[in-house]
Amino acid sequence: MKILILPGDGIGPEITRVTRTALEGLDAKFGLGLEITEMDIGLAAFERVGHPTPDAVMDAVHSTPFTILGPVSTMEYPDEAKALPSPSMAIRAGLDLYANIRPSRTRKGVPSVAREMDLVIVRENTEGFYAARTMHQGKGEFMPAPNIAMSMRKISVEGSRRIARAAFELARTRRKKVTAVHKANVFRMTCGLFLSEVRDVANDYPDVEFDDVIVDAMAARLIRHPETFDVVVTTNMFGDILSDEAAELSGGLGLDGSVNASDTHAVAQAAHGSAPDIAGQDKANPTAHLISAQMLVKWHADKSGDNQLANAAQHLEAALDRVLADPTNHTVDLGGNVGTQAFGEALAKAIAG
Repeated sequence: MKILILPGDGIGPEITRVTRTALEGLDAKFGLGLEITEMDIGLAAFERVGHPTPDAVMDAVHSTPFTILGPVSTMEYPDEAKALPSPSMAIRAGLDLYANIRPSRTRKGVPSVAREMDLVIVRENTEGFYAARTMHQGKGEFMPAPNIAMSMRKISVEGSRRIARAAFELARTRRKKVTAVHKANVFRMTCGLFLSEVRDVANDYPDVEFDDVIVDAMAARLIRHPETFDVVVTTNMFGDILSDEAAELSGGLGLDGSVNASDTHAVAQAAHGSAPDIAGQDKANPTAHLISAQMLVKWHADKSGDNQLANAAQHLEAALDRVLADPTNHTVDLGGNVGTQAFGEALAKAIAG
């Protein structure tokens, strides 16, 4: 079984090293037959071949069942590299990874704002206000006059329906509740179309409870009553903002794993950035990246029905919970003083135990 790891920039090489060690531990315990390959992306690839996402990497991503993507530092790239698609964007577009799946839950021993929460935000990943995802050609942002900037938003029937189906299918494996988040009272055409299609898809899932919430009310309710939500489905920008809010409520972005998925492919990628200010200092929390890898293994287990993969994913999640439950294992962002490498060593012991 082949796994492709793309370490990326900043803290990427440090946290992907911990993830690789954890996967090797799972391989030793469950006999998964893993074959792990690493390839450069980002600044290292640009300096070597003149592109942050070389063709060889894209070929490997298409042909490898498991891809684990590290963070990238696009703001720190030279201008020539900034003009090219980032690795994240190139991979997302190349595989049509339309669903960004980001769980947030409170964990024993981890300081959090929320007393109790366990939800997943399913964010549409290919449309919305983000300029690069709006147009077939050209850009979705433009300035018709020097003092005016405008942005276009794309919402489609197909995009809305497929992200809705992903949310309802996920809810069937959890607590069977879906909440759609929108602003249809203002964006009557775009959010109105999204909400209409989600409601229509909901009719195909009579076993799943469904409701909808306006985005500003959702931002407030997420703080006051996060325990009432199960699966939240929403458009791109709203999902981006709300998933960061949910992460902070549950303990911080250092715990915020995610996968970007289509019907046939999934790529693990922690939701946080590359943190160049602490790169190489052994301060990064690798948990989000580890959770992303665990989600990827589970995604493939669910698709393939492979019990060994399912057991491995469950074991990794349980091992992470045991390590995080002990405050002496906490990294700086969680109020502790454990380094990236030491956290990885504690996790390796928990996996082997």
